[in-house]
Amino acid sequence: MRFGGLAILLLFTAFFFVPMIWLFLAPTKTDGQLVSDSPFAFGSLSTLAHTFHRIVTYDGDSLLIWLKNSAIYSFGGTALAVIAAIPAGYGLALTQFIGRRLLLSITLIVMIMPATALVLPLFLEMNKLGLYGTIWSLILPFGFFPFGVYLAYIYFSSTIPKDLLAAARIDGATEWGVFRYIAVPLARPIIGLVGFFAFVASWNNFFLPFVMTYDNSQYPLQVGLQQLIGSTASFNPANYSAGTSIVVLHRPDLAMAVIIAIAPVLIVFLFAQRTLVTGMLTGATKE
Repeated sequence: MRFGGLAILLLFTAFFFVPMIWLFLAPTKTDGQLVSDSPFAFGSLSTLAHTFHRIVTYDGDSLLIWLKNSAIYSFGGTALAVIAAIPAGYGLALTQFIGRRLLLSITLIVMIMPATALVLPLFLEMNKLGLYGTIWSLILPFGFFPFGVYLAYIYFSSTIPKDLLAAARIDGATEWGVFRYIAVPLARPIIGLVGFFAFVASWNNFFLPFVMTYDNSQYPLQVGLQQLIGSTASFNPANYSAGTSIVVLHRPDLAMAVIIAIAPVLIVFLFAQRTLVTGMLTGATKE
């Protein structure tokens, strides 16, 4: 029984990791080697450097512009999401006010709604406010991160000792003082967890930036990848035509672009790993 379970786990592990191995090996090969050689054969470091240079300098350094835009949108949206989610979760968990249950219900409903269902009303709202095509049309929608609000609500309602907060109020602390000097320092693990999930959601979002931007200089990396697919010879046969002015890319170039796109998330995860583990386990056990 144990052997069967281990075999199933190994099968699922291979199913998810084999494509990743191919992805990281693809930029080391030429387009011809990618087709003819073994999928897990290593090309050469010189080919890797050439592929990296070709994709970074593509179309006037467009990839670097998209990378910068993604960083601005993602870090801006993450900052607003954390600033909004932590006080909201604290208020829903530890304070009593009229409409509290209604707000919590609305938060849960929005959390389970498909993100694409909200794109049209967000577009109409941003267009009405004159923010369409600006960085605020992509930062402000991520300021409300319902999953982060729910995580903060669960954390504050299950982990923060209510007697500690009551003692601070008896000592004369205001509600803001209790939140600022007691709740927030104790909530550092959940702040990191909410920040990470908000960053990943913002960084990987495609449909909202696709609707809210209209110029190549405004695209984030996820929208720019679609443009790269259209410029990749194996995905767009029209690029084979003679005399075309399009800079023709190949499959190794697209693989390198995907690696560059996931690298920031991987780096953030590696630096925040301890905080993430602490945040996910907080409240799981009682002393």
